[in-house]
Amino acid sequence: MNGAESLVDTLVNQGVDICFANPGTSEMHFLAALENPKMRSVLCLFEGVATGAADGWYRMKDTPASTLLHLGPGLANGLANIHNAKRASSGMVNIIGEHSAAHLKYDPPLTSDIEGLARPLSHWVRRAESASAIAWDTAQAVAKASEHPGQIATLILPGDTSWQQAALPLLPALQKPGLKAPSAERIAHVARVLQSGEPALIILANKATRGQALVRAGQVAAATGARLGSQFFTARIERGAGRVPIERIPYAVPQAQAFLKDFKHIITVETREPVAFFAYPDRPSLLKAEGSLVHPLVEADEDSALAFEMLLEVLGATHVAPVLQPRIATPAPSGALNPLSIAHALAAALPENCILVDESLTTGRESMGHTLGALPHDLINNMGGSIGYATPVATGAALACPDRRVFCMVGDGSAMYTIQSLWTQARESLDITTIIFANNSYAILKAEYSNMGAGVPGARALSMIDIDRPRIDWLAMAKSMGVPAVAVDTAESFYKAMVDSAREPGPRLIEVRL
Repeated sequence: MNGAESLVDTLVNQGVDICFANPGTSEMHFLAALENPKMRSVLCLFEGVATGAADGWYRMKDTPASTLLHLGPGLANGLANIHNAKRASSGMVNIIGEHSAAHLKYDPPLTSDIEGLARPLSHWVRRAESASAIAWDTAQAVAKASEHPGQIATLILPGDTSWQQAALPLLPALQKPGLKAPSAERIAHVARVLQSGEPALIILANKATRGQALVRAGQVAAATGARLGSQFFTARIERGAGRVPIERIPYAVPQAQAFLKDFKHIITVETREPVAFFAYPDRPSLLKAEGSLVHPLVEADEDSALAFEMLLEVLGATHVAPVLQPRIATPAPSGALNPLSIAHALAAALPENCILVDESLTTGRESMGHTLGALPHDLINNMGGSIGYATPVATGAALACPDRRVFCMVGDGSAMYTIQSLWTQARESLDITTIIFANNSYAILKAEYSNMGAGVPGARALSMIDIDRPRIDWLAMAKSMGVPAVAVDTAESFYKAMVDSAREPGPRLIEVRL
């Protein structure tokens, strides 16, 4: 067994059984090792697709995937979506190929400071120094990526470490540490706050927005009158009919301030108090009202489900039923496409148990609130703000949950960053409906131009925002990558296209012409 084979076998033995890969010459022995029948390898035509897909895999599986990237430049190409994954607390094991130690001293063209590139966006970085140590290094990387919250682990694999013989046997699967319990004192303090009768908002994030933690949070809200909220962007929310509803704090600073102004207490769960996404002239960074108090209930590395169980015990409310979102049967809309008709089409067309990945920066902000009463589904948002996340994340989510349809909503400007995802979706026959909102501009920047106090954009500024010269031919783009596509320009045709896409296996693309 050589070093590369030891690495892949150890990944599989530690529970990492998928690799999103964009390999180069230095990684040929690793590529050969991917013949391991227990490891699924997925080819991505751009490194940002590989790292984004690993993020999507983790968000749905809660276990890390691996990526294979080609030296420092390959890692650099994937860093934007590693940033997004880190902000979403997604675990990931990145394997970065490197020149052999003997070759590095000659400074070949692809030489770079891989550790320097990796460290700002990794929680753990290690260079594999020998084939015999690679199994231990790999096991440590997986253990780090598997922590709560998820961590980014980067393992650098020199060519000679990859091809030399490995002496050590496989390591047993490492025991994952249990989640930390929150302090009883903190629980008691929050209970007193909730029993005060003063207006309180409980802000949920990460694993608190789904599963048992969300149900118990709903019980707390029902027992105390507190409201449940989330940051505008959340890694994954279980929402829709029959689930505990969560109010979304608005993105825009004035609207967020209006939403928060009446709360005396803000209780945070796996997150911090609300902060503006950007700094704006003459507007605050912290969004809470003056005099509002912030109370941490659950820190990022603690167990939210346990915390709410403890809180319910202190409140004497273990048998209180949570308030659940009723089903709102939205009729299929007709007429012109606008944020409301788009929302109604989504609410009517989304099938039960689907996954909705949202990067519709302009359209989605006004639409998603109208889909709370749709059939139960999961919603995934971009936590890091680096655009080009949606189509890769949808790819990883579909691989993680092959029995669930994925709908990916993305603006045309964002989609162009990682459009290579379509090719991987076609190659892997993934059940993904990609919805391109084609307004032929970075429309969000037009609004931000005004928000920043820059005045009215002139012709030259507009030329840096509009993407209509030339217009992107989305139907041809999809066809070139093997994805059937249709264009729609009315609400009824949009609804029909979504329903039709879910009836057939494999990927589909819908261009929504705005």
